[in-house]
Parts: sequence; C-alpha cells; structure tokens
Amino acid sequence: MPIEKFAILRSTCVPLPIENVDTDQIIPARFLKATTREGFGENLFRDWRYDKENKPKPDFVLNNSRFTGSILIAGKNFGSGSSREHAAWAIYDYGFKSVVSSFFADIFKNNALNNGLLPVQVGESFLENIFKAVEQNPDAVLEINLESQEITLLSTGEKEKFDINPYKKECLLKGYDDIDYLLSIKDKIIAFEGDRIL
Repeated sequence: MPIEKFAILRSTCVPLPIENVDTDQIIPARFLKATTREGFGENLFRDWRYDKENKPKPDFVLNNSRFTGSILIAGKNFGSGSSREHAAWAIYDYGFKSVVSSFFADIFKNNALNNGLLPVQVGESFLENIFKAVEQNPDAVLEINLESQEITLLSTGEKEKFDINPYKKECLLKGYDDIDYLLSIKDKIIAFEGDRIL
C-alpha cells in the first residue's frame, strides 16, 4: 500500500472519547496473520464494532452513520500496549489519515509515522473542545496543516501547533517511507561512498 502525500487535510471527524486504548483493542491479535498492510481495516476495533454473532453493535461510533471522515479523535494515551505495527496499518487501511489525541504511546506514534498516518498531539483542553464540537455537530471540520504544523477547529477558529520529527515530516509531505527516502538520495549516497573510497 503506497503512502499518500500529506499536506493539508480538511475533514469531518470520528470521535472515540475513550482513554488508554491499546493496540489489542485497535486490532485483536487473532487478525495478525497477514504480513502486508492491506485488509486490516475491516477488523479495526473488531471486538467493539461487532458482537459474538458478527453483527454490528449500534452503539459503537464506527457503526454510527452520523460520524464520518478521515480524522479519528481519540482519548488520552492512545496506542498503548504491544508494539504491533498492524494497529497503524488497520487505522490507515480503514481510511483514517490522522489520529488526534492528547497523548500517544511512543511505539504507536512511530509506527503511525512510518506508515503514512499522522498522529497529532494536542493539549487536553483543546481535545475536549474538539470532542464537544463534533458531538454537537458531526459536520464540524478540522484542518490539519502539516507544513505549518497547525491544527484548526474551523467552526471556532481555535488552533494549536503540534510537534513532529523533521525527518518524518519530510517523508509525509513527499509520500515516502524510509526506503523511498533512501532511494530519493541515492546519488548523494553513492557520491558519499565514492569520496570515502578515494
């Protein structure tokens, strides 16, 4: 699955106001048999989305037609637990381009960045304001500007800056994974090696 370039994302949001969501809740271990990134989205939050008879649970947000969009708004400490990269794969494969939370587990954050999914960490009060705005109006739109590293709640104009590793920022802006980046500087690497041989 190629990584899409990320510049400015404007989208409605899907609110998941649950804290301490771990990777086993994001993608249960029994679905980790595949080794490619495709197909994991159908089992995103599987045990929260479906009952034991595989019928959608109407009270879970992904089964609520009021909420759509490519931004997942999550509670504090999102992505804790095991280091499985499949959690980021599942979120991205489902169609989310960004996850917004007040805190991310470090391993999940790095896995997300490596797979084209932008984790945006904001202050707790701003996160609460986003939740309130989306609950009151599911058509509320967030704008995430990667170049300026700003997230804006367009209905109120409230905005915050967010941090990102400069290298990962460049990769997302260009739609690169680590291999793509190395290939993009292949000539520089060859020149560098040539200088060392001489």
